[in-house]
Parts: sequence; C-alpha cells; structure tokens
Amino acid sequence: MLQKRYLVLEDGTYYEGYPLGSDKLTVGEIVFNTAMTGYQETISDPSYTGQIITFTYPLIGNYGINRDDFESLVPTLNGVVVKEASAHPSNFRQQKTLHEVLVEYDVPGISGVDTRSITRKIRNFGVLKAAFTDDKASITQIVEQLKSTELPRNEVTTVSTKSPYVSSGYDLSVVLVDFGKKQNIVRELNTRGCNVTVVPYDTSAEAIIRMSPDGVMLSNGPGDPEEVQVAVEMIKGILGHIPFFGICLGHQLFALSQGATSFKMKFGHRGANHPVKDLKTGKIALTSQNHGYAINKDSLIDTELEVTHIAINDGTVEGLRHKTLPAFSVQYHPEACPGPSDSNYLFDEFIKMMNDHKAKERITNA
Repeated sequence: MLQKRYLVLEDGTYYEGYPLGSDKLTVGEIVFNTAMTGYQETISDPSYTGQIITFTYPLIGNYGINRDDFESLVPTLNGVVVKEASAHPSNFRQQKTLHEVLVEYDVPGISGVDTRSITRKIRNFGVLKAAFTDDKASITQIVEQLKSTELPRNEVTTVSTKSPYVSSGYDLSVVLVDFGKKQNIVRELNTRGCNVTVVPYDTSAEAIIRMSPDGVMLSNGPGDPEEVQVAVEMIKGILGHIPFFGICLGHQLFALSQGATSFKMKFGHRGANHPVKDLKTGKIALTSQNHGYAINKDSLIDTELEVTHIAINDGTVEGLRHKTLPAFSVQYHPEACPGPSDSNYLFDEFIKMMNDHKAKERITNA
C-alpha cells in the first residue's frame, strides 16, 4: 500500500495525495502558479521564499531538471503541490527528476491532489496558510496550529547575499541590490556588456555612490515591501545621482520611496502569461510575474511618479517612471527564463538611460 501524505489548509480543508520530495514537514503560505513550463526556474526563484507552490499545469517534471537553469543556488520555498509528478523525464539536458532535486534540497511536496480545487479555493478566499503531514490523525491539531501561526516576515534578510561579489563585464558598471535576485538578471546585464557588482539588500546609498556605478538595479525578492525600509532610504539617497531600474520588489520599493503605499493582493500574480499594457505605445506584452503585493494607484497622485504600464486583468500598476529623474521600474519580470521575451527591451532602455546620463555628465563637467 502506497504511503499517503496530506496537505492541510488553515480553513480545515485537507487534500490526500502521495509523498513527493523530502520528508520534512513544513508550514507556509500556499499560492498558485499558472505557467506551463519553467518549473525549475520557479522552484529556485527566491521570491517564493517560505511559500508552498501549487502548480496548475497537471504534469510537472516531464523534462527533468539540470544544473544550469537554477535562478538561485539553493531553493528557499517551503513546498510543492502537483497533480502529477513525472518519474521518468525525457530531455537531452535533464540530469535529475523533480523528486530527486526536492529531496536534495530538503523541500517537501505532494502529488496526486486536485490542484484545480486548491487553485479555486485560493482565488475565492485568498492565500492561506498550509502544512504537510503524513499522519491523518494529526490534521485537526495542525489546523489549530495553523490558525495561530505567524509566518516569518524577514524573507529578504534570508535570501540576500551576505557580502558583495562581481560578475564581470567589459563596459558599463552596474550595482545590483540583491533582495532575492534571479540569476538571469545578472545574465541579461552581462550579455549587454555590464560589469555587475551584487550587493546586500541593506547596502547604504553612500556605499553605492562610493562605488561610482553607471547604474543601479533593484532586484526582485520575496515578502512585504514595507518590511524593507532600509532599502527605501537607500533609494531616496541615490535618486538623482545614479540612474536605476527596479524589478518586482525593487519596483515596489521605488514607489514607497516616493511616498506611495502598497497593499497585499488577494492571491497575487504568479505565472508566465499575464498581459500588461504599455500606456505610451498601447502595446500589450505577455509577461512573467510573481508577486503578492502591489502599489496603490491612488497613492501615486501626489508623487513625482507616472504610471507607464498596467495589468490588463485587474488594472493594477505594472510600471512606473520618475517624471524628471532617470529612474523607472516594472512589477513583472523582463528577465524571465523561460518565459515570454516581450519585455527584454527594458534592459536595453536601462543601458540607454545609463549612457545618456554619462553623456550629460560629460557635457556638464566640460
């Protein structure tokens, strides 16, 4: 008889399935991701720190996992929920199965459950706390524990680099502030000739200015932007001195630094097919997204920021630009890999912004 595993939600609902990955039994906020591919990039995305991911696509793991496609060195999510986990992947690049990788990084999961039911519940009632157990008799006790459990709020502290390091390029110099960055941000910048210095989330504006970079990238990351006030102060300090580009959490922190406010979404945006409208061109791009917080549009009215992009599905703010200074941001992931490449041009815009700023400084100092 096959061993059973149970996914327990704080509202008392539980789902019966089969063990996947580690035997470690964790607690986390359960969310869903609608992407059809890219499960390796998803489970290694630091923005999922502490969360349990429900994959809506019914078969996960069918092309295996390889050593090159990780977005971080060590996955920091708290669990994986799938309808079916492929035990025999088929791809010339695959080296391990999903199960083997989850075991290696001590991440628990469950397969054989109704992921459609879980997704509908989250959409109707919002994200919930959840836990795994292999003991059906403990479910009632776990529900009570979940109701009183306070989830950690120091996710950025957990995943940010502890010391600066460099990924070499040959032209422009960029400081990447690591709130939980994905490796493909570094790749995109290196591809465009940028020498990238990755620094911890709590690096001061003064320290960044002393590095004399041509630009600053504010990375993606997990959690509530209100919990990263040290970065808000840093952004205030570099604004106007150094051009910068913010992605996801970096976008939210940019907005907060200018007096805007954020709010927690009912179930967030997580997937690879979210349509976003560029208000300047009217064009629609399909984007990859992963965030549970957004910027309150009304709070931008009295700021120096203008909205550049909006989400088609719910009208939330997806892009911002400073009205007079060289700084912009997007809520989605233009570096997503795999994912739509519609928004890669934003890195080119960042390169142009840095070059224009350098040219302006040369004229000023002449």
